[in-house]
Amino acid sequence: APSVNRPVFIVGCSRAGTTLVYKAFSESAELGSLQRETHDFWSEFHPPAERDWDSHIIPASCASEDDRKQVAKYFYVHTGQLRFVDKNNQNGLCIAYLYKLFPKAHFVYVKRSPGDNINSLIEGWGKADEFATWADHLPEKVNIDAGRYQRWCFFLAPHWRDYLDASVEQVCAYQYKAMNNAILDAKALVPEQQWSEVFYEQLVQDPVAGFGDVFTHARLNFDAHLQAYCRDVLSTPFNAFSEIRLDKWKDGRNAERVARVLPQLAEVEQRMGYAEA
Repeated sequence: APSVNRPVFIVGCSRAGTTLVYKAFSESAELGSLQRETHDFWSEFHPPAERDWDSHIIPASCASEDDRKQVAKYFYVHTGQLRFVDKNNQNGLCIAYLYKLFPKAHFVYVKRSPGDNINSLIEGWGKADEFATWADHLPEKVNIDAGRYQRWCFFLAPHWRDYLDASVEQVCAYQYKAMNNAILDAKALVPEQQWSEVFYEQLVQDPVAGFGDVFTHARLNFDAHLQAYCRDVLSTPFNAFSEIRLDKWKDGRNAERVARVLPQLAEVEQRMGYAEA
């Protein structure tokens, strides 16, 4: 297999801005990109059905030389580059596995404050055709919000079955907490120089400076093309459900639902580096 050995993996909770970051990294001349979500590709290696649908975690013990060769070959054949960038909704649960496959990989962790992230997750749960395409074979009856949502969206974290009859805001709070804690737990495995973090809010407030910092930390050239791309990036949002702005949740239709679950997210919020207001 070609010596693909320093991929960049974008991780974060669904609806945190990972697509925004992935698309920017995909513009780098130094990285190959499939320009799409890769859940289907990765799940073929170790389908969650093999683990009784416990979660989308691929255990590090599953990492094999054969996996590495297949991944390297696939990305090289489809991008022509020895370095690639990749992103999907499940990768944040699989950092130990990905790091074992590619010990020189660089991880970019995208963080978004709980209010706006939960609001966007709730909106996403209403778009199952986009975010539940993988969930048609789930062996459980999904009865979120008394049956308003019947297809599980985004990803399965451990203990997801405890939430089959929950309110949608409880499910979203659980997903936010589970994903961000999983990423922060896995951070200890990865050398500091192979780990970058960025607040979505920084990217919205000053995309050129924010992206410039992330590219520099990932030791990628933030060239004129990338600077121009990032200057305009907010004017063409990727699957944003409305205009990009901060604290959008407070005057949105889910405000009461979001406010109900925010107290239970204070701990993970602090762990992510959001100081208490």
